[in-house]
Formats: sequence, C-alpha cells, structure tokens
Amino acid sequence: MAVDLGTIGVWTTYSRIGEENAGEAARLVEELGYGVFWLGGSPRLPSVRPLLEATENLVVATGIVNVWTYEPAQLADEYATLAHEFPERLLVGIGIGHPEAASDYSRPLSAMRAFLDGLDRAETPLPHDRRCLAALAPKMLALSAERSLGAIPYFVPVDHTRFARAQVGADPLLAPEVAFVLDDDPGRARDKAREYARLYLGLSNYTNNLLRHGFTEEDMAEGGSDRLIDAVIPHGSADEIATAVRAHLDAGANHVVLQAVGESGIPRTGWTALAAAVGA
Repeated sequence: MAVDLGTIGVWTTYSRIGEENAGEAARLVEELGYGVFWLGGSPRLPSVRPLLEATENLVVATGIVNVWTYEPAQLADEYATLAHEFPERLLVGIGIGHPEAASDYSRPLSAMRAFLDGLDRAETPLPHDRRCLAALAPKMLALSAERSLGAIPYFVPVDHTRFARAQVGADPLLAPEVAFVLDDDPGRARDKAREYARLYLGLSNYTNNLLRHGFTEEDMAEGGSDRLIDAVIPHGSADEIATAVRAHLDAGANHVVLQAVGESGIPRTGWTALAAAVGA
C-alpha cells in the first residue's frame, strides 16, 4: 500500500523548533491538514518517533538522512522497527550531503548506488517505495526514479521543477522544498530570505544547480540578487506565496514541501496562513 503524502507538507528541524516541542509541532501540522512532516537537519531515523507518537495519521519523513553517517543495514533495521509500529506513516529521505560538509565526500553517485544496494541487501530491506532521494542533477534524478519513490529537490526555482519532472518521468514522486517568508514588506522579506540563503549559496551542489538554470555568479554574490531570492524563496502575503507553490505544482511537482523562514520557534503563523492559502 502506498504512503499517502497529500499535496503539501512542511519542513523544519529540531534545532529550529526545539526537540522538546516535537509533539506539539506535529499535532499542529496534522490539525492544519498537511500531509507530511519533513524533519531536516540530517536526523537519525529514531528521532522521528516523537512526531509519530504525537499524531494519528500524519506521515513523517526525513529530509534527509546522510549516507556518509549511516550504515545501510542499521538504517534498514531502524526503519523496520518504526514501520512495524507506525505502518504506512514513514518515508525515508536519503541524501549525499555536500562536499563542504563531509571530509570523505567522493563519487556521490557511486556512493548513493552503493548505499541503496546495502538497503536492498539488508535482512529486512527498506522498500523502494518507502525511500526517496535528495536530487538536483540529471544522474541523481534518474537514480531517484530508478531506485526509490522519487526525488526531493531543495533550494530550487520553478524551472528546476520543470526540468526534474522531465528527467524522472511522469510517475515518480517529485517533491521540491519551497522556503517562504510571510512578510508584506519586500525589503524586510528579502533580508530574511538572504539570511536563510547564505548557507546554501556557499554550497557547490546548490550553486552549480542554479548555474544550470539560468543564474549567474553575480546572482549568487552578496547573499543573492533580488532575481535569485525571489525565484527560490517566495515572499509576501500568504496568497502570493501560494501562487508560487502552485507554479511548482503546475511545473510537475506532485508534492511541495514548505519551509517557513524568518519565524522563530514553531512557525505557527506561517504554517497556519499557508495551510489556508494552499488548501492543505
């Protein structure tokens, strides 16, 4: 039986909301009607347990577990334990990370293939339709369609979503992350967006992807040009942000992962406003 992800999910990290607030945050996400709670920050899989325990039907996904910090057999075993307790509610997002953050980073495509091979060889394999891959470039996108439920691109413009759908084909999951700033003042909103974007504009996986999709080195300087910031991190009213979300859906996404930027703690205001605007 397929996991029902719905059309819209939310993404956050324990470092942002506080792990002690996991249950409260998950209950809010479920009450608002979102389909998936994506836990970022390279979590260990057991750390999603509080999110599952606090809710009844909400799907919980990792965004992402890092292949350089996990043994495939251990991940498969941890998945089997949780999936037995919470059937049809767990999705494992897997990623290769970034060369700037992993000293042993090399041959990312080969490393991901080997990791997936390990998941398939585990005593209790982690099923293809219960895992998805962080993917930006063509070969990793193709691998996501071949060996998993699909792709979960991060920090991407709508043009990448259109490109990614062409790469993966009609059926696989395509779930881009869309960070947003709920703020009607354009200058203030862009300042918040640039603060968030600074990390990602220093990581080559993301900057190379942006270069492939029409942006320049100048666009990525000094926290990002207005053109880049507006394309990757929509801001304004809830309705304006919802228009950007629908653009990703129209471009081929079948699930969009929303990340509220510029709101400390549990982003109640952003999650609530967007749930109403996008019909979560």
